[in-house]
This record gives sequence, C-alpha cells and structure tokens, in this order.
Amino acid sequence: MVLRKAGTAAAAAGVVAVGFIGLVTVATYAASGAPQQSANRADLSPGTVPAVYQGPIQQWGALCPEISPPMLAAQLYQESGFDPGARSPVGAQGMAQFMPATWGTYGTDGNNDGKKDVWDPLDAIASAATFDCALADDVAKVPGDRQANLLAAYNAGPYAVTKYGGVPPYKETQGYVKNIQAMARSFAAPTAPVAVSQQSAGAIYFAQTKLGTPYLWGGEGLPSQNGRFDCSGLTNAAYASVGITLPRVANDQWYAGQHPSRDQLRPGDLVFWATDLSDPRSIHHVGIYVGGGYMINAPHTGAVIRYDKIDTKEYIGATRVTSDGAEALPARNADGSITGPSRPGTTTPDAPSPTPAAPAAPANQAAPAPPSAPGSATARRAVAGGTAPTGAGQSSAKS
Repeated sequence: MVLRKAGTAAAAAGVVAVGFIGLVTVATYAASGAPQQSANRADLSPGTVPAVYQGPIQQWGALCPEISPPMLAAQLYQESGFDPGARSPVGAQGMAQFMPATWGTYGTDGNNDGKKDVWDPLDAIASAATFDCALADDVAKVPGDRQANLLAAYNAGPYAVTKYGGVPPYKETQGYVKNIQAMARSFAAPTAPVAVSQQSAGAIYFAQTKLGTPYLWGGEGLPSQNGRFDCSGLTNAAYASVGITLPRVANDQWYAGQHPSRDQLRPGDLVFWATDLSDPRSIHHVGIYVGGGYMINAPHTGAVIRYDKIDTKEYIGATRVTSDGAEALPARNADGSITGPSRPGTTTPDAPSPTPAAPAAPANQAAPAPPSAPGSATARRAVAGGTAPTGAGQSSAKS
C-alpha cells in the first residue's frame, strides 16, 4: 500500500527515534498491571465485524445470559471469517458452519422473511445464538463457569461436560474454551484503558533494526529474500522476536488483541488501513506504532522500511497485541481458507449426547422464537478438521 500524504522527513524520523526505547519501556510497565476486561456482557468494538452484521450479532448475542455479542462474533470468525458462502469439505455450510441435520433442528429465521436459509448470514447468526443457548440450557445444572461449560458443550458435546462436571479434560476442548474467550476480548469494546503488552518494547526494537531495508512483497526476512519484508511480514517477525506468533496477513493480525482508540495509542500497537472502513475484511496494510503519530512502516515496492505518519484516510484502527489474543486466532490453509476448530467428540464420543432443549426468545426480543423440534446434540455444526473458504473481500495475499 502507498500511504498517501505520509511524508518521511529525516527531521521527523529523528525526533521519533531519540530516546524512544526508554519511552516505550516506561509506558509499557506503567500500564502492564491494568486488569484484563471481561467480554461477557460487553458491546462489540467498532470495526471488528462487517457493519452489515454488527446489529444482528449485537441483538442475537443477548439471547441468553451465557453468551454475549463478542463471544458470538468470536465463534463466527473462528468458523468462517464471517463468510456467508463458506462450505467445508465435510459438508458444513454458511457463516456459522452448520451441518444439514443440525440446521434442520436449529435453523432460525433471523430476518423474518419466512425462510430459514443456511446461506443467509442473518439466519446463520440467529441460528448460531439459538444453538449456543440450547447447549447452555442442556448443561445448566453443571457447576462452574456457565459460558465455559457452554463452549465446552459446543466443542465436545453436552454429555462430556455433564460426565466431567465441567470442561472435560480434552486438550482440544480446553483450548477451544480458552481461545473463544480470549478472542471475544478482541471483539469487545474496551470499557477501561487497555493494558500495554510487556513485549511491545522488544517488538519495536526489532523493527527499528530493519529501518532502511528495501521492501519486498511477500517478504518474511528470510535469507533467500535478503532479509527483506512486506508490511505484515515485518510485524509478524517483530512480535515473533518476543515470543508471540501472529498470523501472516494484516487482516488476521487485526484480531490479535483489543482495539484502543486513536487517543489511547501506545508504542507497540499495530495500526491498520482498509479500503472499506465499515468492513475489517478489507484491511490491507499494517505498521507498528512508535508514538507521536508515527509508525515503523514497510510501505510498498520501491521504498524502504521507514517512519511514516499514521493519520491518512484509510486508517481503520489499532490492535494491542496479547499472547492470548494471538494464540486464539484460527489457522489458514495455503488457499486462505480457515481451518475449523478440532472437536474430539466427533471422532471419539463417550456416549450419545442428551438432547438440548431450544430456548425461547426473551420477551423483549423482536426476533422469532427458535424451533422446538428435538435434535441430536452430536450432530454439531462443524466437523473436526473442517475448513471453510475466506469471506468475500477478505484478502489472502500478503501485504
């Protein structure tokens, strides 16, 4: 990406660089003790989901107490990257990756058009919430964190949660619960100052050592590439140098932590640009903020890694990277498709799962009530190892 109006005056670069590591270190440790925010009842952070889906996710994310809009958004992103046309090789369909048998029970007319269409994103969002709440009801008597139990039931089946009296001792299920709750924080609107990562100073130090290096599209700093980078290759390597593994492309790195506002930016934050500010799937560029309105940037072919201003018209926001946030992000295949979460219950079920009862919509909920037909909880929405294509408009290219 060519950053418009982003001049690179040597004097400005010098001002930013002087005393910089000391500034970062002070800012990092001053804020590192701030408590981590719960996403359980938070609203969605602007820019984290495509604007056309923000209202429905906010609405249906309040269907029952065990779910929240950020949690529902995290699940949809894990399943398909918000792609309403996603189809896995094993038959899971739509944004929420329902298997046909499960859709037959839990499919919900989310937009009141008289149809329950697995390919309609509004129906998929409503049905995902409906299914979540059915599972929550099925494990309601199990002690412990009710949202964690719901997520465990989603991954391993209600029977496993009931059998073990909570999250079962399956590595895949424990990882799924941790990852969805961590990713939910990335979708939640901050209600308090966002804690600064202790790794940020080291990430900036790495990026500073690359100043003046020629840009290479697709560059990851490999010896075969003469140590050159593109924008997301640089941010990926900078955080890898401090032990945090980020996804390779910019629009996935967007979800590696919470999103501070422009006036709360701190050194080490990743800053992003998009062609459509209402749709994070259009994010195409990333840099590392260093303070004073500047970032370290690998801008475009023919340029070198340098300091640039961040205030240009395609700026969509920032992410404060955390280890948990980065670890929670779904993997992508070579073709850009998302690999769905592993579900041990689909391959090694302990026993047939009890039938979850579909919950009724709250009295103040304008949406239609979910279907009441019984269905097998083992016919869950996605199958272990299933994959789904990226969403329309989501770039799989390195930036």
